[in-house]
Amino acid sequence: MRLSEKWFRFGLWIVAFVFASFLIGLGSTVVQDLPRVERSYTTNDFIDKSAADQVRSEIKAAQEKLLEINDHLERAQLSYDTAKADSKSAYDSFTNWIATRRATDLADQDKALIVRNQELDKLKTIERQALAQVERLQQSQLDENQKTANLQNRIHGLEKVANEKLNKERLKQELRVFLYRLAITLPFLVVAGWFLAKKRKSTYWPFVWGFALFALFTFFVELVPYLPSYGGYVRYTVGIIVTALVGRQVIVALNRYLEKQKEAEQLPEQQRREELSYDLALSRMAKNVCPCCERAVDLKNTANDFCQHCGICLFNKCDHCGTRKNAFTKFCHSCGASEDRKLQTEN
Repeated sequence: MRLSEKWFRFGLWIVAFVFASFLIGLGSTVVQDLPRVERSYTTNDFIDKSAADQVRSEIKAAQEKLLEINDHLERAQLSYDTAKADSKSAYDSFTNWIATRRATDLADQDKALIVRNQELDKLKTIERQALAQVERLQQSQLDENQKTANLQNRIHGLEKVANEKLNKERLKQELRVFLYRLAITLPFLVVAGWFLAKKRKSTYWPFVWGFALFALFTFFVELVPYLPSYGGYVRYTVGIIVTALVGRQVIVALNRYLEKQKEAEQLPEQQRREELSYDLALSRMAKNVCPCCERAVDLKNTANDFCQHCGICLFNKCDHCGTRKNAFTKFCHSCGASEDRKLQTEN
């Protein structure tokens, strides 16, 4: 291949990759925006709204009542603490007074003893009433807490059912979005396959390969990761099917190629040489393989003028100077003679 042709081909491959990159960017934007065609659901879209609203209103009322009970309980507890302190103080005073009375043993203090005892009983009664109020409010607080807990369990049950419905709907959405992506990317893959089969050697082959790279990237990068898993069954099954289909095509292509090579090897040498292009023959020989049957040949050995596998001539001698040369080149590398020049000389 000419040096300039190599650089042009390199530039065309750059064009192919740049073209593919822009197509990939556009395709990625479209694929990423596809989920927007579906509505975004939440738990509230699937919950029993009438039952949930009723339970929430009951929870709100219970919480408000609980706040009120807590406020009353704080005040009752304060009253109880005050009554308890008063009762204790009065009891201590009464105990000291009793000790003084025993020391003096005055009979005229019996009436005072009765009065003090009655006052102490009143304070104890007030203390017990305050304690009873605290206990009653604590029981009410406990009842409201249990009621709120039961209501929370009810709302959690409703939300659990709604979340199950939400998860099912999201699975359906994922499947629909995947089908949208498949509907877009699969035709690209089919068209890319047709382009590669029919147009890969055309003048505009960079665009063909660029579109093929875009289709492959879109299918395997933008589509495959969104393939629904369902515990791995779908992905593994699809992988088996795709591998089987691709493997079958590879096996068929390989057998077809081997049959074609066998048929080609049965043709006359001149016909086989005519079917080989100049560039293809030289590129294969540069890899130390036979241009016809593509089997390995030791081209460095000057004694190997023919392929030992298919018999085609690889090296011959120039009719003008007798130099050993490549049988597929058009001119002799020693004298520059060609077949056309030989014919002109003979004429």
